[in-house]
Amino acid sequence: MSETVIATERKRRSDGERSRNAILHQAARLATVEGLSGLSIARLADAVGMSKSGLFAHFGSKEELQLATIEAAGVIFAAEVVDPALAEPTGIGRLRALAEGFLDYVGRQVFPGGCFFASVAAELDTHPGPVRDKAIEVIADWSDHLVAAGRAAREEGTLGPAEDVEQLAFEIDAYLLLANAEFVLSGEAAPLDRARLAIGRRLAEAAPSA
Repeated sequence: MSETVIATERKRRSDGERSRNAILHQAARLATVEGLSGLSIARLADAVGMSKSGLFAHFGSKEELQLATIEAAGVIFAAEVVDPALAEPTGIGRLRALAEGFLDYVGRQVFPGGCFFASVAAELDTHPGPVRDKAIEVIADWSDHLVAAGRAAREEGTLGPAEDVEQLAFEIDAYLLLANAEFVLSGEAAPLDRARLAIGRRLAEAAPSA
């Protein structure tokens, strides 16, 4: 195979990957507003201005589209929230950055319907199957990051030695999810600020006694 043919093939694959990523980003945005179950190849084709046959070249079924959409949303969530927080050198820094990153991600309306996974969890909680399982993987991973940061903070001494980090992670996540829900309903920043205040107070309470 000539170098020209190889270069052409690589460009074709690169263009195809960019097209697929753009389609999935739009799919994730739609899913936070219309629901993942309402996401179909026909609906998405209309939204992105493609033919249904063109989308079938990327996704062979509705379930495949839904699974790919969850995976793409997970990549976006990691890039927007998780990865920057994990760069923090301390456990308490990572814990604070995870919470702030989530609130910033919601406030900037990366997805118009708020956090993609909060939306999907509410929709799919009673619908078992591969799509729900895929979403649960990402949600469980998020919880694990909160707990791991809490454990590191406790080991560093920035949280009290008796602090239940699983409970702390649960409470922080509860504040974040309520802020997300109220922000989506109101479009106002107040719920995000209330969550910041609540999390700050909770972490202050969890600090070791003087």
